[in-house]
Amino acid sequence: MRRPPSARARREERLRAAITRVHQDNYGVYGARKVWLALNREGIPVARCTVEKIMRVHGWRGAMRTRRVRTTERDPAAERAPDLVRRRFRAPRPDALWVADFTYAPLDGGGFGYTAFVIDAFAGLIAGWECSLTKNTAFVERAIRAAAGRRAREGHPLSGDTIHHSDAGSQYTAIHFTETLMLAGLIPSVGTVGDALDNASAETTIGLYKTECVREGSPFRTGPLRTLADLENVTSAWVAWYNTARLMHRLGRRPPAEVEAEYYQRLHTGQHTEAHR
Repeated sequence: MRRPPSARARREERLRAAITRVHQDNYGVYGARKVWLALNREGIPVARCTVEKIMRVHGWRGAMRTRRVRTTERDPAAERAPDLVRRRFRAPRPDALWVADFTYAPLDGGGFGYTAFVIDAFAGLIAGWECSLTKNTAFVERAIRAAAGRRAREGHPLSGDTIHHSDAGSQYTAIHFTETLMLAGLIPSVGTVGDALDNASAETTIGLYKTECVREGSPFRTGPLRTLADLENVTSAWVAWYNTARLMHRLGRRPPAEVEAEYYQRLHTGQHTEAHR
């Protein structure tokens, strides 16, 4: 007569099922550390080494970041706004500081698509994004309008004191772009030319986007990236997951949208909210 599974074997099977679920629910992006954090956040106590062991047995691993290629090109003749940030990328509240940048994604069959992001520095939430087949000024302006529109729909329209920080790429120093910022109620700020850290906060998010979303074999891709619509679809799915589900180390292993919601809840109830450190 066959013995029933031991208590240890049953626990390991439950853990394997939970690890499988968390790994799949997060598009296979999480490695052992993030899966372990997500399980403990759900109230499932498990040692990190146990998660590592089970993931190793099944050949599961998280997405690995690659080196980023710069896509913006500065215009030596353009007048630039001052650098109001000076590498201080922490913000005490939502809409105190936005950082912006864009990157490329190779399209199957040749050519490139481009994605621009506007990121709120408070919790790293992606407030606006835009995809395009050309990297012109109008493209990055649409991302700004998307971010401003989102804040208005959320009941938090811009009040005129939000800093918009970017690198010195020609798209972000064009006269028309500066006018767009001011019309949206944004204060322009441009990082130091040639400084690798002039927009480090935005580059961090873009690095995650390239690693987790548009790389070949990404779980967000359901097929080849051939058209602008293909790029928009995978970007939309990734941004929704990133904002509402991705655990961020600097936020205490919480997603950006949750941290913003907590800020406004505490503000509503009159509780003191401290800046992230």
